[in-house]
Amino acid sequence: MSSDSLIEVSGLTKSFRIYPTPVSRVREYLSGGRKTYHTEVKALNAVSFKLSRGETLGLVGPNGSGKSTLLEILCGTTRPSGGQVRVNGRVSALLELGAGFNPEFTGRENIIVNAIIQGISLDAIEKRFDAIAEFADIGEFIDHPVKTYSSGMYVRLAFAAAVGMDPDILVIDEALAVGDIRFQRKCYRYFNQLQSKGTTIIFVTHAVELVRSHCDRAILLNQGNIESSGDPKAVIHDYLELMFSGTNGATEQPSIRELTGREIQSESIQIPRDNCKSRRTYNNDEFRWGNGSAEIFDFLIKSGGVEDPLTFNTGDEVDLRMMVQFNEALSSLIYGLTIRTVDGVMVFGGNTRDAEVLVKDRTQFETADISFRFILNLLPGEYFLSLGVAQDSEVVDNLAIDRRYDLIHLTVIGSSSDLGFASLEMKITDQI
Repeated sequence: MSSDSLIEVSGLTKSFRIYPTPVSRVREYLSGGRKTYHTEVKALNAVSFKLSRGETLGLVGPNGSGKSTLLEILCGTTRPSGGQVRVNGRVSALLELGAGFNPEFTGRENIIVNAIIQGISLDAIEKRFDAIAEFADIGEFIDHPVKTYSSGMYVRLAFAAAVGMDPDILVIDEALAVGDIRFQRKCYRYFNQLQSKGTTIIFVTHAVELVRSHCDRAILLNQGNIESSGDPKAVIHDYLELMFSGTNGATEQPSIRELTGREIQSESIQIPRDNCKSRRTYNNDEFRWGNGSAEIFDFLIKSGGVEDPLTFNTGDEVDLRMMVQFNEALSSLIYGLTIRTVDGVMVFGGNTRDAEVLVKDRTQFETADISFRFILNLLPGEYFLSLGVAQDSEVVDNLAIDRRYDLIHLTVIGSSSDLGFASLEMKITDQI
């Protein structure tokens, strides 16, 4: 292992035997290997990567892709079937809710036992305990059995115990999604402190914004294979394409109609060409996905009386129109937009469903002209605006029809010296 690498994974594989019934397992055992009743399922297939000190890695992928299995192997709770894993440093893990704690023990007892298992002395545990208890902030429940905890209290204790022992490597598997929003914010602030101290962090999440804002690198796992690795933004694009378009994450992005195989049968209907690329604020690095039953083919921005401006001023009133062509008759439609920073942090998002706006059903070949009006209370900087058409569905929340991610590049100018992203037009007075 190189001196800079804390984790090196090479050709890692993991297979599980699946038996149709419990009796089948017994029959195979009694046959002495002469008969096979199981099916072998490969959870990980030739996975390789390195992680250096201080790096933060985000793991994304659909359910059943092997993310949790990979973390369990890195933590030493599951043995690999093949390949090599080298870990240089103390690992502290927050895996699935309920793992690692004895429900009969109190929170205090569980913290002590887990620290001893990690090889930490009792003196060191005693010195760090008060800080751990303060971070968990569960009050007198620290001395109550863990089985009496709510899921939120449990994750508070588990995270505090994981980070409180100053690990070299911190591993988190979606458990923070259970905590309340204030505690989540507290945890992500602490992430920044750990990163500045050189702690290596690996976490699994379906929240792509967290990967973009907190990770140096990302890996997309699908069916046990690494399908994409590297820059978080690029990996997230591949992940979204995999989840919403059913493609394999290829970098070339065919048109929506090519993805879906839809062909318009009527020669009398003129399909509008995609005019978005002719707009001055169009972002050539946009990412697009959806099922293709409707297509966003144009947008138009007016600001300060100027049509299709290159720059915007803080506080401008913006009129944004989105033109949509319907390739099928559709109902329960949702139109929306989001605005993000260059780092992918969402500063605003809104849609017709959440705003309780009445939206009409559309017939095949119909076009729609959707208007968004808002005050651009953003501080000077670079931002990206995404547009989307979706459909309410009982099977999938917000079924993506056409989403154009980072479609519009917004350059906001002004003389404000305020910090952050939003202009609150604050006035400060001294009342004394």
